[in-house]
Amino acid sequence: MLTDLTTLGDRAWERGRLSAAARVRRLHSKLWMIGQCAVAAAVAWEISVRLLHHSQPLFAPLAAVICLGTSYGQRIRRVAELTVGVAMGIGIADVFVDFTGRGVWQIAVVIIVAMSAAILLDAGVLLVGQAAGQAIVVATILPLNGSLARIVDALVGGGVALIAATIVPGAPLRRPREQAAKVVGELSRLMLLARQSALEIDEEMAIKTLDRARETELLLNDLRSAAAEGMAVVRTSPFRRHTRHKVRTINDVVKPLDRAIRNTRVLVRRVEVSTRRNERLPQDYLAVLDSLAEATEHIGAELAANKAPDGVQPELVAIGETTAHVLAPETLTAAVVLGQLRSIVVDLLQLSGMSHDEAISTVPERP
Repeated sequence: MLTDLTTLGDRAWERGRLSAAARVRRLHSKLWMIGQCAVAAAVAWEISVRLLHHSQPLFAPLAAVICLGTSYGQRIRRVAELTVGVAMGIGIADVFVDFTGRGVWQIAVVIIVAMSAAILLDAGVLLVGQAAGQAIVVATILPLNGSLARIVDALVGGGVALIAATIVPGAPLRRPREQAAKVVGELSRLMLLARQSALEIDEEMAIKTLDRARETELLLNDLRSAAAEGMAVVRTSPFRRHTRHKVRTINDVVKPLDRAIRNTRVLVRRVEVSTRRNERLPQDYLAVLDSLAEATEHIGAELAANKAPDGVQPELVAIGETTAHVLAPETLTAAVVLGQLRSIVVDLLQLSGMSHDEAISTVPERP
């Protein structure tokens, strides 16, 4: 019982550590956007104070930060929509409060009018919410005069955000390839650990490897997010359009890599079953797994070097041919492991640049 609790505690600690590491990575990836929001807010404030002579231009930095956000996805459209939403909420609240004053029912009516107007414009959820939010600020906190100045401040903030949204560093374009290399490297390590635990019939190592394999979903999520951000950057920034092909190429890597990870999880799970049952897998299966781990490592190295991994194809083709001639499986576990090895070869061939049909036809049928 104590051993089980210790094992559970170790697993919880490991998952917590990985989760914390993922959060730190996420913060690191957002540092540019956080700094960009801060600079845009300061610039919007300065423009309103220095050039327009507004004494307290609250909505200038507020609109800049709200419009930029911390995501590259549809940034230009979001800036335009939110600028309209913020200005609309301010204008509606200012006009209404000027005529009716402030109070409980006025707040309710202002929210109804602002949200209804935004919906009539076929706005998204963000715009509707911001229209209501800015209306509340005006209706409850700010002085009753100065409606035009507040709208101008919101437009200034949105304008600064629009300019800032087109200025994007190269990091979001490098990150998908770096993340893909990291996922492929972890895939190679999982194969090596699975081979070692199967060779030594080490159940404890097999369980730890299975737990590690399950955590790869976090890495895949990071890769999907990085690929989506990269595509968003090249769509919205005129300075990064020339990199569109490279980002699309890495985006095409995500699906076969996802399948390779899933098939490797199944393989690792079956290896764990074999160690629990004290079954020994055929040596030539483990040799194939070792070769596959090495080929996977080569793919990761090519991706990390910003190269297409098509040079690894001959190595993978040879492994696929080997799987067609190894000994026939004598147990269910061996059959599953062999099937997963062949599936992973197909996945990695697609990862290296082959089409689905080409990859399947390259791996010969077993006699």
